[in-house]
Amino acid sequence: MKLFRRRFLHLALGGIVLPAASRGAMAQTYPTRPITMIVPYAAGGPVDTLARFLAERMRAPLGQPVIVENVTGANGTIGVGRVARASPDGYTLVAGIWGTHVVNGAIYPLQYDVLNDFEPVALLTNNSELIVAKNALPANDLKEFIAWSKAAAEKTLAGTAGVGSPQHVFGVLFEKVTGARLQFVHYRGGAPAMQDLLAGQIDMVIADQVTSLPQIHAGNIKAFAFTGRSRLAAAPEVPTTAEAGLPDFTCSVWNAIWAPKSTPKTIITKLNAAVTDVLADAATRQQLASLGQQVVPRDQQTPQALGSFHKAEIEKWWPIIKAANIRGE
Repeated sequence: MKLFRRRFLHLALGGIVLPAASRGAMAQTYPTRPITMIVPYAAGGPVDTLARFLAERMRAPLGQPVIVENVTGANGTIGVGRVARASPDGYTLVAGIWGTHVVNGAIYPLQYDVLNDFEPVALLTNNSELIVAKNALPANDLKEFIAWSKAAAEKTLAGTAGVGSPQHVFGVLFEKVTGARLQFVHYRGGAPAMQDLLAGQIDMVIADQVTSLPQIHAGNIKAFAFTGRSRLAAAPEVPTTAEAGLPDFTCSVWNAIWAPKSTPKTIITKLNAAVTDVLADAATRQQLASLGQQVVPRDQQTPQALGSFHKAEIEKWWPIIKAANIRGE
């Protein structure tokens, strides 16, 4: 009776309970049919572009197609929730990011656990940001900018891609470690924020590489610092935050792949091998860099490395987000 009830409940959640022996046999022959990779955002965005790029190249090592499906809504929580409830058979994966698997757990009352309801497969890319400002700003480096912000009669207008976005959360940390006085101006994406920075309507943005690098190279905005641990190859003239005098401020938006909790380890190993096989190609890494995606080193691509990194990111960012009382819209 208890077994029947457990199977019924699992079926109600969209999954099928298989005996351990069956799961083991399934893992040995995996994969025997196409794999679905859920992207919890709209087609054409950076997460979707990366997922499709990777899925196309994973077909060869896996011997089966990897089909990308966009499941949008509620800042990624609908798509991620679907994977949390999926059968742990390796045929449903999620391409998530720092926002879906760290921030959302702190700002939304979710029906799943962003850390414990998934099996890590691989960390893919880790993309730090650029602290940029309008050309009319009197400061010429990061130290001058911080001093200017503290002394200004009005708060510094800082553009973001929306409440809870990387620009917003990173800005909160920036305030905390520098004492700068920021007034956040929330837009519906990074591109509109950059447009207003170019127009001089706002003072600064902690911006992604895709929207900021063309404007930096064109001389349309000032670049004060890069938030990574080493300089960005595409903008080697921009110092890191540590070099600019702010060693306690490093941040990035990263991308990774997860499977549902309890997916057999042999399946996770096969998926990870397919991902690392793709990312090992130098031409692939160069193509991804041109899209603003920096592939992480090989030793950071293991499931164990992703699990440890994911936990550390939650421990770092959740107290900051909750202290700022950021809530999902």
